Amino acid sequence: MITQAKVKKQIISLENYRKLEDISEFKHEYHDGVIIALTGGTINHNRIIRNLIYWLMNLCNNQTYEVFSSDLRVWIPEHKRGFYPYVMVITGDAIFNENRQDEIVNPCLIYEVLSPSTSSYDRGDKFLYYRSISYLKEYILVDQVNYFIEHYTKTENNQWLLQEYQDINDMIKLNSIDIDLKISDIYENISITK
Repeated sequence: MITQAKVKKQIISLENYRKLEDISEFKHEYHDGVIIALTGGTINHNRIIRNLIYWLMNLCNNQTYEVFSSDLRVWIPEHKRGFYPYVMVITGDAIFNENRQDEIVNPCLIYEVLSPSTSSYDRGDKFLYYRSISYLKEYILVDQVNYFIEHYTKTENNQWLLQEYQDINDMIKLNSIDIDLKISDIYENISITK
């Protein structure tokens, strides 16, 4: 989660950011010279991430896909940005940025879990940066407060189509990894209060 209070105003080189990140106890995103500290999440937030990783790993078993959590950074060279998506999937082998073992450039599917403080950013600028990843085929935003999922799919014409899900009994067809995922599985053990 990103909060304005966490933004450090000083400009830092990419090399120094990487050195700091290697020894830091906490993760920071890199935004073209500005580092932003990431904060923790709610219990629903963490359960959704756990559920996604569990179901994706089970459904992708024995295939050429690999599921990663937010400990691996995605590097976006065009925008000089480094992000930690909550959940991402790659097809085939990981392609590392500059042979670094902590930065990949080839996610085909990214999940972000929305928080009140980050939802506008996740839908706006962050999605703009993610769209520049040529390998990315799907971007999915999961609301932790309501049963609501936004599923963006890249077409052959490089257009992004939006499908929204609000019914717990729906299924999401993940074309990039050729599986179907139940909405109820994503929200398993999640308390939604209306």
